Amino acid sequence: MRPTAAGTTRLLCLAAVVTAVGLLPWLSGRDPALTVLRARSAEQEPTREALDAVRRDLGLGAGPLHLLGDWAGGLLRGDLGTSWVSHTEVGPSVTAGLQVSLGLMGAALAVAVLPAAALVVPVLVRGRGSAGAGAAMLAAVPEFLLATVALLVCGVWLGWLPTSGWQGPEHLVLPAVALGVPAGGLLGRLVADALPAVLDERWVELWRGAGVSRARIASAALRRVVPPLVPQFGMAAVGLTGGAVAVETVFAVPGIGRTALGAAKSQDLPLLQGSVLALLLLGLVAGVAAAFTRRLLLGSALRDASLTLPTARPVRTHPAIPLTLFTLLAVTIGWGLLRDPYAVHTTARLAAPSWAHPLGTDGLGRDVLARLGHGAASTVGTATAVCLLSLLVALALGFLPGVAAGAADIANALPPVIVGILVAAAAGPGTGGAALAVALISWPPLAAHAAALVQEVRSSGFLTAQRALGAPPSWILTRHVLPSVAAPVARHALLRLPGIALALASLGFLGLGAQPPAPEWGLLLDESRAYVERAPWAALAPAVALALLAGLAVSGAAYAQGRAVSGAAYTQGRAVSGAAHAQGRRTVASAVRKEAPGGV
Repeated sequence: MRPTAAGTTRLLCLAAVVTAVGLLPWLSGRDPALTVLRARSAEQEPTREALDAVRRDLGLGAGPLHLLGDWAGGLLRGDLGTSWVSHTEVGPSVTAGLQVSLGLMGAALAVAVLPAAALVVPVLVRGRGSAGAGAAMLAAVPEFLLATVALLVCGVWLGWLPTSGWQGPEHLVLPAVALGVPAGGLLGRLVADALPAVLDERWVELWRGAGVSRARIASAALRRVVPPLVPQFGMAAVGLTGGAVAVETVFAVPGIGRTALGAAKSQDLPLLQGSVLALLLLGLVAGVAAAFTRRLLLGSALRDASLTLPTARPVRTHPAIPLTLFTLLAVTIGWGLLRDPYAVHTTARLAAPSWAHPLGTDGLGRDVLARLGHGAASTVGTATAVCLLSLLVALALGFLPGVAAGAADIANALPPVIVGILVAAAAGPGTGGAALAVALISWPPLAAHAAALVQEVRSSGFLTAQRALGAPPSWILTRHVLPSVAAPVARHALLRLPGIALALASLGFLGLGAQPPAPEWGLLLDESRAYVERAPWAALAPAVALALLAGLAVSGAAYAQGRAVSGAAYTQGRAVSGAAHAQGRRTVASAVRKEAPGGV
């Protein structure tokens, strides 16, 4: 029954996405004829006659459902329609953009191997992991900031590589580096977090005792770690497509993400439908390919045994690490909140850091520290709200794994930027739309975690005994199941907070989130891009804040988990010690009775 529920939900969600895309011009409340007219010719006056001509040309008078039906019928024949703006076939444009994005994705994954190896090799050498704060900070570096810095340093200052276009392999280097470095941080962290528990398994000790070389043990440990993580690697590959939208924008790369963004802004419905459909198929294919690769790596024997990774060993981190990061963020944000983020000083434009402006000023002379501090409410506050909403949804769907699985497949196939494009096209750009876009796709990993924990708790012997004693289901749910599930999933949600903040910043950078003059961190990065060569501090401030937030989330979660494990171990030790002490007292009393005269 579960596959049926998952398949039905998957089809319903896919149909909902396709229908929403088809109805975008009408959902937005804006006249698509006016938008298309301006996209075709910015100089032509939008007279009534001109708008009527566009409506007749596009067939808008027939209504949205008629247009959606025509598009679906053409899709069955392999025809994606004709662009409303350029009057060219959509199919070749989508195919060309998809080829570019796939090439960029492949190159980025090749680059990602280097930082991932730099994070994994020390774990293999030492045999133990770290709290992962450094890897999290690396993964939290915005791709669009790396793209801008690489463009300036390697393209403009040194002149080593081209700064825009897509004419040859040399145009691939800078975009691939900008995408690959954060992706390598994410992939390396996944493997590095799982390796210590694997290296503690019994077979590793036996191999070492048998004199097997460290290189062979490391290779076997990687082979043991990688297959269960392959689905997450697939999700990271889909995430590269979303991050590529901003990178394609910076380097003017004609990829499928940039094509979808341009189509949404011009309300070129056929091109947008084709681009979103291609991205959906790319995500679904990535998920299928990840599942196939996992089965191929495991082999028949391991596949039948349903091999999974052992429970990750909690890594203790010194409380000074999260405390220091929190202090830096809190002091910076608090100091910025005491200043005016909107005050314009034209005489102090792009001023260097000084006592009057500790982080300098931007292109309008506004204080960067003030905008950073006030932007924390928009970025971190919104990310926290989205994280909390995702946690609640995950806890609810954890009890409906069949329904959640189908919806998760579609949600995982859509990067945040693409959902942001759709939401912004329907409701307009803004903080609320960006938050909704990220919330719609941020819950699947948490829901999968919650479902696994619910299944584990429900099958425990303790709950079986509770049911046998007549405990009502509501009492079992509220006293045992939810407390056992909520805490681990909440820690998992905390680890996702930097990624959610980065997704919101990406939408702000692309103009799909907060709008000027709001001091949102992604918008600050976008505004500073034009003068990053003259005033790099304006871009570095929000980027460093995002990295510090990532380090704080990871180290804080590691510290909390370490305290929880230590507390549980202490409680268990007290219980064992008390039981042993009581048993010892009973043994001594029994011996005294046996040896006493008369058997007293």
